[in-house]
Amino acid sequence: MRIGMFTDTYRPQINGVATSVLILKQNLEMAGHTVHIFTTTDPTVPDKEKDVYRVPSIPLPSLGRIGFFYPPLVLKLIKKMQLDVIHVHTEFPMGILGYRAAKKLNLPLVHTMHTLYEDYTHYIFKFTSLEKKAKPLARKLCAISCNRADQVIAPTGKTRDLLISYGVHRDISMIPTGINLDQFSPTKINPQKLAKLRTELGIAPNDKILVNIGRISKEKNLSEILETMRVYLPRHKDVKLLLVGDGPAKQDLEIMTKTFGLQEQVIFAGPQPWEQIGSYYSLGHIFVGASQSETQGLTYIEALASGLPVVAKADPCLEGVVKDGVNGYTFHDRKQFIQILDIVLGDQQYHTRLSKQALQSCAAFTAANFAQSIEEIYRTRTKKAN
Repeated sequence: MRIGMFTDTYRPQINGVATSVLILKQNLEMAGHTVHIFTTTDPTVPDKEKDVYRVPSIPLPSLGRIGFFYPPLVLKLIKKMQLDVIHVHTEFPMGILGYRAAKKLNLPLVHTMHTLYEDYTHYIFKFTSLEKKAKPLARKLCAISCNRADQVIAPTGKTRDLLISYGVHRDISMIPTGINLDQFSPTKINPQKLAKLRTELGIAPNDKILVNIGRISKEKNLSEILETMRVYLPRHKDVKLLLVGDGPAKQDLEIMTKTFGLQEQVIFAGPQPWEQIGSYYSLGHIFVGASQSETQGLTYIEALASGLPVVAKADPCLEGVVKDGVNGYTFHDRKQFIQILDIVLGDQQYHTRLSKQALQSCAAFTAANFAQSIEEIYRTRTKKAN
């Protein structure tokens, strides 16, 4: 099949949507399909990329980049490609372009809902009263975008249920994004490079590392993690929190760290190349998170694939991913969070068992399974269209 994917974010940007699109493209191509990516310009990418087409875009503070127009030639180019199906991964300009192309060329349209925008309205409206009014509009945007499609894909039951509550009446398939498990396998990590990285970050041989990897932003709720560390770390001098990533909330978290006097135990590693992320997971003993805005939370699955037990604030997106006492735990409040950390870090044999079970539990989230499930959607929709 010839597949057109439309997304506002793509590599080298590091986020859940960009990762999902890249993994899907790679695995569909391995299955013999041709995948064309339509996305936004990025000043850091080379001039030419195979089967990637970039339209003019502008940066938006805290939100990445967004296409602001597409030349008329783009639609002509899409027509020449003789696509079989169009798959949009955004509700914004690139998604609108995909919708226009599908309608003009009478092609089946698949839409994946990656982001719940009602959790992101604070970036646009700084006043609480306006932000509250924006949330219903964000829900309406999601519903309109999904109802244009022939088929909607939701990565979790949480997302599916929310879309139904928004008024989405199209067929919704629940398909979790898969990952390339080998990239995160502990057996793939070079011990010498890992030891060097520990030294560079100031991690002592006996330190126990709590790690979080991803965008540092308000909706990720890392401030709640730091508030807990304010109580926990002074009692455990051999424990450190490692934050890998960048984002609009980083400066606020750095100020919190200094205010709490935790500079020696909280490490801000900054953004890192995608190819090296596996090493940062391997530094950890536990992956910690408190986000309530995830549609799936790929970093949790990446952590499990790295052999890290996950300790995260309870959220519907974690159902079927984090299993209490098997590959980690979910918590509801600070007291429970601290108790779980003490249990897991205080017993090496128990930690080892959780780690082994973490590796086993992520087998269902392979990139190949993910691509195969999406491929079946494409085939069903192209048959109905014909």
